[in-house]
Amino acid sequence: MKIKSFKTNKIYVGNCLEKMKELPSNSVDLIFADPPYNLQLEKSLKRPDHSNVNGVRENWDKFKNFEEYDNFTKKWVGEARRILKEDGAIWVIGTYHNIFRIGKILQDLNFWILNDIVWIKTNPMPNFRGTRFSNAHETLIWSSKNKNSKYRFNYNLMKSLNDDLQMRSDWLFPICNGSERLKYKGKKIHPTQKPEALISRIILSVTNPGDTILDPFFGTGTTGAVSKKYNRKFIGIESEEKYIKFAKERIDSIVPIKNIKMLKTIEKKQQKRIPFGSLIEFNLIKPGDMLHDIKKKWHAKVRVDGSIITENFKGSIHSVAADLLNLPSCNGWTFWYKYDKKNSVSIDVLREKIRSELGGI
Repeated sequence: MKIKSFKTNKIYVGNCLEKMKELPSNSVDLIFADPPYNLQLEKSLKRPDHSNVNGVRENWDKFKNFEEYDNFTKKWVGEARRILKEDGAIWVIGTYHNIFRIGKILQDLNFWILNDIVWIKTNPMPNFRGTRFSNAHETLIWSSKNKNSKYRFNYNLMKSLNDDLQMRSDWLFPICNGSERLKYKGKKIHPTQKPEALISRIILSVTNPGDTILDPFFGTGTTGAVSKKYNRKFIGIESEEKYIKFAKERIDSIVPIKNIKMLKTIEKKQQKRIPFGSLIEFNLIKPGDMLHDIKKKWHAKVRVDGSIITENFKGSIHSVAADLLNLPSCNGWTFWYKYDKKNSVSIDVLREKIRSELGGI
């Protein structure tokens, strides 16, 4: 039975498998899942000073065997597939205990894996027994609903956040600690609370303001807090009532960014198409002007119809550049510069000037 009064920005209390069945099909843009890790801890772990390590020992992380864990995973991933919009995306985080099993199940259910992201922890817990490498990372899997999904990726936003360099798949963040770590009477409220910086990057990378995000393992509400901050809608599902009180208090304290314009990003594929001929129409380039590549090895003259001509080739800015480089294709906007005795200027800069005058998009 589906929830009749389906609401966002709400935490649904109960078992994720049962509550997910109540959600409408094709209703959310993003699913972020931080499922049980199935750590299989059997003995207590002690530090060199003989104090106990506060690991994950909650009942929700206990499964009889791999088969039981896999069956649980197939059920919630199957529901995730139904709930997710056709062009939506799912992100799942885990450790070596569970992420490979989840990855196989995602593929078995026809999700299309786009990236695996390595979250490298700047302050990981050491291996106190000295029997293995210190486990200093977790893995995230980013998948679209199927191979042909037109998933969203805010490439330019991610690039801008990375000092104008293409964002890589190795992300460096500290584990959640300090004032961000929720505690009660000096003890962690949730053993696997994720840092807001990590969740922020995920949400900003693949959603727009107003999009709906489902977190079926809501915990202390990091996904909800970040969603509210950046004007996204959230749906949380959590079975442990001891976490929900703190999640609600945390989310209620968040003040969303009110200036929606500050949250909008323009990806290149969304930008208004500007033909090279527009540079002539806007009098930024004149017929007869000379273009050259950055090293001034090749030169071309501009014709009145927006084509260019060299000694051996004639055509568009793209085709002529490709012919000169003996390549199947070339982006002429980044290849050609308008000749000037003092400072040559990229024709791509001239194109952006027109975009600005036309109002961006």
